[in-house]
Amino acid sequence: MADVEIVGLMASGQHRYDRRPGTEVPPQDDDRRDELVVRAGFGVVGDRYAGKPAHRDASVTVLAVESLDALAAELGVPPFDPLLARRNVVLRGADVDALRGRTFTLGGVTLLGGRAANPCRWMDVVLAPGAHRGLRGRGGVRCRPLTDGVLRLGPAELVVDPAV
Repeated sequence: MADVEIVGLMASGQHRYDRRPGTEVPPQDDDRRDELVVRAGFGVVGDRYAGKPAHRDASVTVLAVESLDALAAELGVPPFDPLLARRNVVLRGADVDALRGRTFTLGGVTLLGGRAANPCRWMDVVLAPGAHRGLRGRGGVRCRPLTDGVLRLGPAELVVDPAV
């Protein structure tokens, strides 16, 4: 069990980083949330991937803000807006990469950590040149929601089921 902080929540009804990267950052403001409603086997209510069979095991994405902070330091740029990475949930204080293949409960919502949430080339445009390569292996985890619940910005409890 660990006390963490949910520092960012995002749900988007449309794909913001579509096609090849351009030179302008698409608008993001209406995707930011104070809370997310998560439904088991469905995903984040209001998100473009919710209820899509191809995304059933990857409908909630989780990222550690520490990964972004470390990347910004490595690239010698100011800290990034964590929601520009387009993950549904951004946490502070959790080893998100260790959640792959694990069942965990965050703020009352139980999730099954799946495959890595690999970054796309848009990261070089919206964050900084080199961010696409720099986030490989630390871009977060794609999760399947196992229970219904609501995630809210602020302090939360993270409970990882013991390894079997």
